[in-house]
Amino acid sequence: MNSVHDTGCAGTVGNLSGFRRELYRCLTRRTDAAFDLVDAVLCADGPVRSLPELSLIGEYRRGHGSIYAALDRGQVDIARLRRALVSVPLPRAADGRLVLAVYITSWLRPEAHTCPQRILCHTYGRAKNTAQMIPGWPYSVVAALETGRSSWTAPLDAVRLTPGDDAATVTAGQLRTVIGNLIEAGHWCPGDPDIWIVADAGYDAPRLAFLLADLPVAILGRMRSDRVLRRRARAWQPGTTGRPPRHGGEFVFGDQTTWGEPDTAATTDTRLYGPATARSWNRLHPRLTHRASWVPQARKLPVIEGTVIRLDVNRLPSGAIPKPVWLWHSVLDLDHTEVEVLWQAFLRRFDIEHTFRMLKQTLGWACPKLRNPEAADRWTWLLLAAYTQLRLARNLTTDLRRPWEKPVAPQRLTPARVRRGFRNLRRIAACPAKAPKPSRPGPGRPAGHRNQRPAPRYDVHIKTASDKKPSQKAGPRPRRNSTNHQLRG
Repeated sequence: MNSVHDTGCAGTVGNLSGFRRELYRCLTRRTDAAFDLVDAVLCADGPVRSLPELSLIGEYRRGHGSIYAALDRGQVDIARLRRALVSVPLPRAADGRLVLAVYITSWLRPEAHTCPQRILCHTYGRAKNTAQMIPGWPYSVVAALETGRSSWTAPLDAVRLTPGDDAATVTAGQLRTVIGNLIEAGHWCPGDPDIWIVADAGYDAPRLAFLLADLPVAILGRMRSDRVLRRRARAWQPGTTGRPPRHGGEFVFGDQTTWGEPDTAATTDTRLYGPATARSWNRLHPRLTHRASWVPQARKLPVIEGTVIRLDVNRLPSGAIPKPVWLWHSVLDLDHTEVEVLWQAFLRRFDIEHTFRMLKQTLGWACPKLRNPEAADRWTWLLLAAYTQLRLARNLTTDLRRPWEKPVAPQRLTPARVRRGFRNLRRIAACPAKAPKPSRPGPGRPAGHRNQRPAPRYDVHIKTASDKKPSQKAGPRPRRNSTNHQLRG
């Protein structure tokens, strides 16, 4: 596996300074305050717990009131910032292709009754059957993955899901924009290998492949272990009566008698999981119905064929009982070498968990108490720009480790350790923000006067666009008889 330096992902001072200048141009309103806010997040000594406390950092040269003013009344050119995120060097896989991971993470706001557009977000629990639905703002994030085990990814886009949005449809439009920017930036050219899209079981992988069929992408998604797929239908024989069949026999994930002989099978010895056995079955597709997201498909539903991969491992690093992993790939006729590369690429999808942990626990993504979802979008994009600067400074800083921490190689520094040395690197990087002008704070509300304009309260949305159907009574309509007619008369 190639290192990050070999894949051309290493940053230079020129790349970092160029990105900082472009970020300054993307901030079209409250520009200097928003730019200094990003530097304050990067130069803070510890985790970000409160936004007003960032004004105590020397890199933020303004008052604490301008922080929330930059988020509430600021403005960011998101289209230009999207192009700026893909204009920097990006990580690639061992064969030189781009691997993008899609994932939905939630900014939970359970007690924020004055915040609009909140949706019930699924949160996982550590124990069995402890998952619950909590109101919040879900965000769909697209990130480029590296090769090998790493805590680094390259976030490229983030879109907030609004009430009534279909996750697959929103993600498909989001990927279409990202891939268009990648092609425009020269990261993909005709003749290059297809871009892999890696998704978890929460996404409908066949639907993503259907929506992105005109792009140079291949979908790799995990499927639930209770799914049932269909084989290719038998060839229609002349003279046979009836309609030609569209689906073949069933392939039940939970019933081994329906699998048959796999098309490929290979076992690989791994350090963490022991012997890993991967088997694949070619040309399997789900049987679609006119429900949920397929309701607008008025014509004949498509047959979306792919390759199903089952991965079995001997052990897990946590000591838990290993369960099989079912994957669906949109490319047909794979050999055993390609199958091994695919399941290893899927394991790299878990690296995005380190990025979300860094954004939430260290950079303080969910710490501001923002009321408007538009302000939350601005804060999200500012943190994506801050994380990109950390990735560009990855090979430019030194390891400022704590006395109790083990030394690591320069190319293995984590985002948290790179952040410790960003204050020293900021002196040689471009800083286009202007010095603040002296001003006085406003009078505010007079002491002793209550707020006469309370904020409106909003309900949590629990229905999606496909659930909007007229309600019907549970029981049958009562029959009209002579006795009831006489009573009503």
